[in-house]
Amino acid sequence: MAGMLDVEKDELTFGFIKLTDMAPLAVAYENGYFEDEGLFVTLEAQANWKVLLDGVIDGQLDGAHMLAGQPLAATIGFGTEAHIITPFSMDLNGNGITVSNEIWELMRPHIPSMEDGRPVHPISASALKPVVEQFADDGKPFNMGMVFPVSTHNYELRYWLAAGGLEPGFYSPDDITGQIGADVLLSVTPPPQMPATMEAGTIYGYSVGEPWNQQAVFKGIGVPVITDYELWKNNPEKVFGITDAFAEENPQTTLAIVKALIRAAMWLDENDNANREAAVELLARSEYVGADAEVIANSMTGTFEYERGDKREVPDFNTFFRHNATYPYYSDAVWYLTQMRRWGQIADAKPDSWYDEVAKSVYKPEIYLEAARLLVEEGLANEGDFPWDSDGYKAPTPAGDVIDGIGYDGKQPNAYLDSLPIGLKGDQKVVGNEVQG
Repeated sequence: MAGMLDVEKDELTFGFIKLTDMAPLAVAYENGYFEDEGLFVTLEAQANWKVLLDGVIDGQLDGAHMLAGQPLAATIGFGTEAHIITPFSMDLNGNGITVSNEIWELMRPHIPSMEDGRPVHPISASALKPVVEQFADDGKPFNMGMVFPVSTHNYELRYWLAAGGLEPGFYSPDDITGQIGADVLLSVTPPPQMPATMEAGTIYGYSVGEPWNQQAVFKGIGVPVITDYELWKNNPEKVFGITDAFAEENPQTTLAIVKALIRAAMWLDENDNANREAAVELLARSEYVGADAEVIANSMTGTFEYERGDKREVPDFNTFFRHNATYPYYSDAVWYLTQMRRWGQIADAKPDSWYDEVAKSVYKPEIYLEAARLLVEEGLANEGDFPWDSDGYKAPTPAGDVIDGIGYDGKQPNAYLDSLPIGLKGDQKVVGNEVQG
């Protein structure tokens, strides 16, 4: 092929977790986009997010489908320390928050109904608050699951709870449970185990990516109460992560990888999602997500089912290319960092300039645009589909696109933190089991 780069390393192994949003990797592999770039790729499912991260750091994996918080946390030294970057954002949206049938029945009287009797969406956590209070009165802890301490799912669940007046708990340098002062106790459960853990009664609900919310509906064990699209419209989700050293040593290979992934993302969204049925069949295979095609299709094809039979249109629930989904925006990185600070994973106050510096050390839109430019020159992508003139920051998110009616401007992280009613602000820090300052 004329456009093939002179790649430094052509045999690569990428890791992923069995979730719908690993799709760009599967598609780039199955559609031959990696091969078009002269890359011979092996995709390997990983047991959990920690194993996956360690694999990238120690070089067993050349790159991986990652939680967006992972490269950021690793780079600032929260948890494992390593300089990881992302030249490619995998998708927007794709997560939900599900509660057990028991909790749903207790929440339902606090949720208004439409004329046809179905609940009005989006559902606020204020409907969960009286339930949590009742559990507390009965001396029962209220446990919920999320997938990893620096996962979008943790921050989304916390965001939803706090927007409804519930304390999701703080982290401190001495206590990394994240449960200091919590009304709702959050703990880690790997995504595929979420439904079974809830069914066993260990947790009363969870925040996870697909297909594990729809799985609860199909099994009849729970009800998704909100999607992240309703929580924060077109919020960033996973990223493709590599070490900074890999990108430095293999610049042409890195460009080749990003080219293949951009093509996969375009294929997933083109012609109004015309390829989604084919993508669903692919993802259902045991080596990829390994869930029933019917369950994956429920969210991948433009709808989302809350209760059995209550299927609603959410055309952008899984977005891979539209809305510049693949461009690694600094403002996305800054949002994750603000949530780490909000809940005490970043223990001390930082100036706005710090957020900008960290974002720029991890998110690499310049690599992304270089790969996009090559695709345009080869006639494989359209000039108009990429934000060539962006300074790396998205326009501020309007208040109407967020569940609590609070807008977000990535250029003003501290002002944003100050605008959120629950969470650390200014110079506050968590000392022992209380917030000081």
